Amino acid sequence: MSALRQDSLFDGDYPLTREDFRDIAAMLYADARIHLTDSKASLVYSRLIKRLRALNLESFADYCALLREDEDERAEMLSALTTNVTRFFRERHHFEHLSSRVLPNLLAQARRGGRVRLWSAGCSSGEEPYSIALTILEQDPRAADLDVKVLATDIDPRMVARGRDGIYAEAALAEDIAAPALQRFFLREGAQRRAGDELRKMVAFRRLNLNGDWPMRGPFDVIFCRNVAIYFDDATQGALWEKFADKLSPGGWLYIGHSERVDGPASARLSSAGVTAYRRNAEPSGDAP
Repeated sequence: MSALRQDSLFDGDYPLTREDFRDIAAMLYADARIHLTDSKASLVYSRLIKRLRALNLESFADYCALLREDEDERAEMLSALTTNVTRFFRERHHFEHLSSRVLPNLLAQARRGGRVRLWSAGCSSGEEPYSIALTILEQDPRAADLDVKVLATDIDPRMVARGRDGIYAEAALAEDIAAPALQRFFLREGAQRRAGDELRKMVAFRRLNLNGDWPMRGPFDVIFCRNVAIYFDDATQGALWEKFADKLSPGGWLYIGHSERVDGPASARLSSAGVTAYRRNAEPSGDAP
């Protein structure tokens, strides 16, 4: 067995060496703060081998050399290695909580002329932010004409484009959305449906790296960031929770994934208030808002 294969983490047609894997992991961490352990070697191999073949490269070492020089290929790598598992109303208890506990006061505020902002951070292909908008419209069918907006962001530009297009297979939609809502808010296009004007009016899609600068001013009344932080190390998670606390209005809500928990310094500002739901504490008297 060659020295190359002895050092392979995954020994396929193109051996993935420890050095190759560590180079890829370091670049992914630098770009997106996504933490890869050696246990992810087979995933990295299966996702990136398609890129090597498409580019007619002979080794992962050649691919790493290309990544160091080509920002576009770095973006391709990020798209290949980020997981986009989603569906409409995934983890439905959050939407039920949003509907029963949070929206009544927010929509009353909007009907008085107030501003309401919600954020889907890590929106993937759009199912989550459109589910948020559908929940709002179920509460108030006139909400699209109020100052109620949903920001949808993701690091992967391909996912942002898919969400902005808003086209989904009708069969998949029908599994999670009641027929009346499906008929009203999605336009039929053959075997697919496209998000209609009311949904598009409420949801704005933008590319955003959660571990980079956040240009939006906020504050937000509600933030969904579910099953994203699990890909970050502890320090990155702690910093993310603090940034969310900064962007939430006092009393605002943060929904996170079923295997995630807020800890670190942000836990003094975000109190557990339901199943993977946290609420921003009011600032102590005399502190800056």
